[in-house]
Amino acid sequence: MTDTQKRRIVSSRHLAEGEGWEASELEFGLIIAFNAFSRWMVKCMSAAGNAEMNPLEILVLHNVNHRGREKRLSDICFLLNIEDTHTVNYALRKLSKAGLIDSEKRGKEVFYRASKAGEDLCEAYRKIREYCLLDGLARFDLSGEDLREIGSNLRALSGQYDQASRAASSL
Repeated sequence: MTDTQKRRIVSSRHLAEGEGWEASELEFGLIIAFNAFSRWMVKCMSAAGNAEMNPLEILVLHNVNHRGREKRLSDICFLLNIEDTHTVNYALRKLSKAGLIDSEKRGKEVFYRASKAGEDLCEAYRKIREYCLLDGLARFDLSGEDLREIGSNLRALSGQYDQASRAASSL
């Protein structure tokens, strides 16, 4: 066993046995990054002025505010790659009740857009993000292009996990 194999940093040893153990190390990194990112969103939103939102509600608010365009529930779920529409629908109801988004029913579809309060909260979040996160990222030797490449690789990897989940569903 090599030194690298002895130092496997994984969340579940039983998933890191044999060939392909490196995927378990990647998955542990994803778990830690996901939880850190979720915690960051909540803390940033709290600093921006709303301590009552969970990570999904924050993601939905930012998505609804994105480019100032109206969006349907299906658009939001598709863009965020969320299969369970009920959780997003619940987040939309909470955001609406909080006055952060507006909705308009047209036929059978409901269209959502950020309210003025929602836009203002997203802007406050952006400023906190710039101050607390982006300034710190500048200390890493990562260019904007490096960050774009990491993002692109993560999106591609998500496709592999989506495909694997479809395969697992057919077993």
